[in-house]
Amino acid sequence: MSAEFIDLNKKIVNCNKCQRLIKFRKKIVENKRKQFVNQKYWGKPITGFGDINAKILFVGLAPAAHGATRTGRVFTGDKSSEFLYKCMFKANISNISTSEHVNDGLKLNNAFITTALKCVPPEDKPNKDELKNCFSFFEQEINLLKKLKVIVALGKIAFDACVDFYKYNHTLNDKFKFVHGKSYKLPNNILLVGCYHPSPRNVNTGRINEKKMTSLFKNIKRKIN
Repeated sequence: MSAEFIDLNKKIVNCNKCQRLIKFRKKIVENKRKQFVNQKYWGKPITGFGDINAKILFVGLAPAAHGATRTGRVFTGDKSSEFLYKCMFKANISNISTSEHVNDGLKLNNAFITTALKCVPPEDKPNKDELKNCFSFFEQEINLLKKLKVIVALGKIAFDACVDFYKYNHTLNDKFKFVHGKSYKLPNNILLVGCYHPSPRNVNTGRINEKKMTSLFKNIKRKIN
């Protein structure tokens, strides 16, 4: 990892701007899930992870309470990440099909993954000020990914957060509507692609399945080659 990313990640981990989020993180650490009661929770903001020369950036809204907030790595240790990495592996984006803990050997190929908000919010609903506070970190991540060509928004709320971020920093002409697999042009020739969130709810209702998700990831890879 470059010195710039190391410096940025230190700033993210040490951020204490949003008192509501700090309070909520502490509450999660104090009220662990039964199956993780003997584990030490990370309980801090979450940084991005992956290949810093990536052309693809996957973006979720925020860390999961007992996933990334517990393990210390984005999309790690929960049901959503379990499904996501099965599909990433099938699309040859990750070297293994699981994302369980920070020392599991996971590596991403031409991809980086992060969240628009670096801390878990109550009820998965950040307020606008909290998102704006984190947009400075998100902007730095995007700027440091020099070869970036495609942003994949994992879920409608992450998609809307990406659009809000670009509206905050640029003038957007398109009308952006979340549709799974639909892409929109962003400034600097970057594509924004909508993708259903890999949540158990979406998987269990059949809104998304491994075949559909893997197919989208393979199509995205073709766009960048």
